[in-house]
Amino acid sequence: MGALLLAAAALWPASGRAQNTQAAPAGVPTITLPDFSELAERVGPAVVNIRTTERARRGSGSPEIDSNIEEFFRRFGIPIPRQDPRRNTPPGQGGDDDAQPQQRGLGSGFILTPDGYVMTNAHVVDGADEVIVTLTDKRELKAKIIGADTRTDVAVVKIEAGGLPTVKIGDVNRLKVGEWVMAIGSPFGLDNTVTAGIVSAKQRDTGDLLPLIQTDVAINPGNSGGPLLNLRGEVVGINSQIYSRSGGFMGISFAIPIDEAQRVAEQLRVNGRVIRGRIGVEIGQVSKDVAESIGLGAARGASVVRVEKDGPADKAGIEAGDVITKVDGKTVERSGDLPRLIGNIKPGSRSTLQVFRRGANKDIAVTVGEFEADRPARRASADPAPSPPQGAKTALGLTVSDLSEAQKKELRVRGGVKVDAVEGAAERAGMREGDVVLSIDNAEVADAKQFAAVAAKADRSKAISVLVRRGDWTNYVIIRPAR
Repeated sequence: MGALLLAAAALWPASGRAQNTQAAPAGVPTITLPDFSELAERVGPAVVNIRTTERARRGSGSPEIDSNIEEFFRRFGIPIPRQDPRRNTPPGQGGDDDAQPQQRGLGSGFILTPDGYVMTNAHVVDGADEVIVTLTDKRELKAKIIGADTRTDVAVVKIEAGGLPTVKIGDVNRLKVGEWVMAIGSPFGLDNTVTAGIVSAKQRDTGDLLPLIQTDVAINPGNSGGPLLNLRGEVVGINSQIYSRSGGFMGISFAIPIDEAQRVAEQLRVNGRVIRGRIGVEIGQVSKDVAESIGLGAARGASVVRVEKDGPADKAGIEAGDVITKVDGKTVERSGDLPRLIGNIKPGSRSTLQVFRRGANKDIAVTVGEFEADRPARRASADPAPSPPQGAKTALGLTVSDLSEAQKKELRVRGGVKVDAVEGAAERAGMREGDVVLSIDNAEVADAKQFAAVAAKADRSKAISVLVRRGDWTNYVIIRPAR
């Protein structure tokens, strides 16, 4: 068979000139590839190398570790080996007078304004005592950290210079999967290295506050903070992360969308920090099984697993077990959408949340609070459950008993029953002694007697949704009695 020829979908713009690698017969579509040379020449001068140092004490810092590898360790949470401060420390050294500036890491950035505002990643400058920015003309300038936001991994630093080349900001909404993109940065300290690839996915949820752009552009330690560019030479993202099992590039890299980064950068420049809204809930994903069993239909929204006491959501009447499906009319497709939508609301504003509760949608008005810091959740008690009291009811593989008024007050629930023993289908579903059952198939359970009545009516040929409280967490458990 003859060779398969592919046609280019569109003409490349002037900044990414097409090159025909081989002449083709008349009338036969040809394969064209972009030329990135003009982009590199035009945008390269606005990309900088960032070097950071910190004051480290002899004998108490790291052993000799390559700064790029150390930057990778920090970014991905790998412990950095520390030498014993009692070893290799001459007598009389190791005190406060011995603090020495040591190179800490390398990264990249790009110039936003002619007067020296530079955008980079927060993890590039995190913990640094000194930041040195190197321009393409080899000038080295000390930079001041204007602000850094670790939740989005965006930072802004300022160098004292004028008439600097700047980047042009692009429109992420126009970016398409399969589109060519280019990165410029300093991998392993190699300044102004150009790599290219395509957009692999958009809106990739990696657990960060922002949905990320996934590409196959080669990104390595030192590229962090550099720009991701489209073929028009516009910045569409900040290169931030890679997926790797080896410590090096494996074909998957992630960039922060530039529109989100710009919003963060503007707040950092004005306030020195980012002001975000919060409503005081902890959330989880809504699985397909849960969505079908509670009548939600499609697997969407954010399931409320915990409501902070006296927080904005609590005061508004949001309950654990609610599924938040919309914020001010904007659909919450995945649980990760909720903190992004709420975070963009000005604290003190009133917002309308649509929640799905016990088979029906309900609109609830919430006064959004201000996000200050992550609040660690308390863990569920590990105390063994007492023996089932007399009058306990058994169904669905659960032996339950009534909650005392004191227990209801402590758990802040109106009703529910305590699980005293688990077996069969409930045990296979992951339920434990000490769990509290709040509802079965959207029907509230007030006490053990009602639990038995509701459980008796449940269709055992189908999956049964049970709303369960465990410590501070509330979530749906799917029990399949027919298995």
